[in-house]
Amino acid sequence: MNANIDIDFNNLKTTGIKVNYLYVCERKLWLFDRGIQMESRSDKVLMGKLLGDNSYLREDKKEILIDNLINIDIVGDDEIREVKYSNRLAHADRIQILYYLYYLKQLGIEKRGVINYPKMRKREEIALTSEAEREVEIALMRVKEILMLNKPPQLQRKPYCTKCAYYEFCWG
Repeated sequence: MNANIDIDFNNLKTTGIKVNYLYVCERKLWLFDRGIQMESRSDKVLMGKLLGDNSYLREDKKEILIDNLINIDIVGDDEIREVKYSNRLAHADRIQILYYLYYLKQLGIEKRGVINYPKMRKREEIALTSEAEREVEIALMRVKEILMLNKPPQLQRKPYCTKCAYYEFCWG
């Protein structure tokens, strides 16, 4: 994938959670965008929120909202960090923090990224390489395509569907 992509970033800006959901489930992304938000009923989401709230209490800059779009868990001098409950959806966590790094770079801010999995006592360092930038740009274009659909993408059974907040909505 060596081709340069010309994108209009301002036209493709979105929330970090939508970029994450692209990698989790395109249907979930579409439903979430339409205001069908099931997370408030999810024990897993609540447990993740509690873990994030109660981890890294000594950090000064927690929950930084930028442009009402991206909400970074922890911002340090040279890094940003996301706190995640588990690495079960590590590919989605990775694209989300890559998007944050890309977004910040568009603002003239360069940092490195870290995903913390405190329950597992793991951390993963993420760098915004030129290949990663292209991956983010492709993801942003795909998010826009999905959100422009008139109806949700087809159901696709995934290994984690039964643990999803949307499970009853999709499969019930």
